[in-house]
Amino acid sequence: MPAESRTSRQPAPPAKKGVRVRDVPAVTRSIAILRLLGRTKQSLGVKAIADELGLVPSTCLHILRVLVSEELVKVEPGTKHYALGSGMISLARSVLKGGSFAQLAQPGLDRLASSFGVTAMGVEVTPKQTVVVLALSRSDQPFRMHTDVGSQFSSLVSATGRLIAAYSGDNWTVLRKKFAAIEWDKAPSFAQWKKEVEETRARGWSSDRDNFMSGITVVAVPIFEPSGRLMHTLVAVGLSSQLHATAMAQLAAAMRREAESISDLLLDRH
Repeated sequence: MPAESRTSRQPAPPAKKGVRVRDVPAVTRSIAILRLLGRTKQSLGVKAIADELGLVPSTCLHILRVLVSEELVKVEPGTKHYALGSGMISLARSVLKGGSFAQLAQPGLDRLASSFGVTAMGVEVTPKQTVVVLALSRSDQPFRMHTDVGSQFSSLVSATGRLIAAYSGDNWTVLRKKFAAIEWDKAPSFAQWKKEVEETRARGWSSDRDNFMSGITVVAVPIFEPSGRLMHTLVAVGLSSQLHATAMAQLAAAMRREAESISDLLLDRH
């Protein structure tokens, strides 16, 4: 029997340590403004931004002027409305270059997409347990998952959510509360979801069949930090009609091999 891979090990949940985070209002407000502009499809005026975030308009204006000077936000001369600036692109590129997870994962994602006809993604699990897509590969099949690099998903949704639940260290009382807040296309019962989370711990990968989106199967495998924290996942999305049990198991095995390779590269980088 082959040795168990690093990506499929079941590490003990990391101990949770309370870290005091000092409130820095200017930073918090700046981030809130950037996030608001990022999720808004149109530019906004100072009053609209201030009203949405509960800020004093003069304070909001001062922050916007600093963000404009740093090119993170741009202002439209005619309307005096604000939108994200080109400096955000430079920051994003800095995250994605230089031997980053996205670069290391891309070849494996391309292989998975080509071999199995799936949309393959490399995602980051943030310390707050949100999920962010960092790399993406689409097959040449007619079905394609509508997502982009930078897309974010709530913590426990779909297959990656089962991985987060399996390795978070949260007890079932906490997980039940989080489960109740998940938005599904076709929600499983908590008992069924709990069973699937336990299966995830046992086999080292997870799946979501028709829950996140009807007719869609999602498979995810974990990549851990040396400390044992779930750091990234590889995700594959395909049609349920094509990903029957055997095909799904073959896909999961291939994903675990790719995850193991990426994990080794990440360790070598350090």
